[in-house]
Amino acid sequence: MIHFAWPWVLLALPLPWLARRALPPAPAQHGAPLRVPFAEDLASLQSQAGRRRDNPSWALRIAALAWALLVGAAARPQWLGEPVQLPVIGRDLMLAVDLSGSMAEQDFHLQGRWVDRLRATKWVAGQFIRRREGDRIGLILFGERAYLQVPLSFDRDTVRTLLEESEIGLAGKSTAIGDAIGLAVKRLRGRDEAQRVLVLLTDGANTAGEVDPLEAAALAARQGLKIYTIGIGADARTVHDLFGTRRIRPSAELDEATLQAIAQQTGGRYFRARDLAQLEEIYALLDRLEPVAREARQFRPHTSLYPWPLAVALALAGSLGLARVLRAPGEVH
Repeated sequence: MIHFAWPWVLLALPLPWLARRALPPAPAQHGAPLRVPFAEDLASLQSQAGRRRDNPSWALRIAALAWALLVGAAARPQWLGEPVQLPVIGRDLMLAVDLSGSMAEQDFHLQGRWVDRLRATKWVAGQFIRRREGDRIGLILFGERAYLQVPLSFDRDTVRTLLEESEIGLAGKSTAIGDAIGLAVKRLRGRDEAQRVLVLLTDGANTAGEVDPLEAAALAARQGLKIYTIGIGADARTVHDLFGTRRIRPSAELDEATLQAIAQQTGGRYFRARDLAQLEEIYALLDRLEPVAREARQFRPHTSLYPWPLAVALALAGSLGLARVLRAPGEVH
């Protein structure tokens, strides 16, 4: 639909008519500057021209149309599109993903084949990120050290892409859980306390770094940062090797007690993901525990249309001016 941004400008439409009615007419010119022998014929031509000026002419109509188009352009006509839902500012949500060497353990079944823990994490976390419309999401990758891979951003596609491009061992072979929490506290400091969340995923225990995980959790609690911890890895798995069939515990190094303490201390929760289905359930539960903020806000895209009536008005005015110039040599005074 067409909408005028400044509809009050349309009040100027009758101004030329009001000026014609209110202002006195221009004084008529008397007397002829030249005396010619064919005065009677000339008087007849002037009489016809006078009649044409007195009657509504094509020039007057074009001038009126040009004025109407000019006023219409000044009112800023716009074409309004269909309403679009605006994403609203939700939570500041930081993801911290473990890239230590133990994440290479292939104990997750994805699309008919065994994959490593990092691949399963990418698969599920990528879908989680896609659903968080309106949240600002950041990404921390940690191993021997913690690194900020993506600062808080509304660009969820970039977060997913950089998570997908991460590789095991990129940040070192060890696990610095405390450093990852400390880095998240630093990057989320100064934000709204009610909207700050850290989701930390690991499959081991704190074996590196400069900050103790529980001390980092205490600092996070003071800053109002809620932490959800996820322990990933199967409890047991059967393998076949040269020595026959045996059962192993891929998650023997997982420090569940520390992860539970971190979550409890900060008002979050601890989750255990033994397979892909449980990991998907955890991220779905996180969507319910920390829902995306929703408000009834809409935006209607608009396209400015004023160049079109303005161009036509200028073209009409130019044609009138040109016609007057071309007619001037034939006029007799």
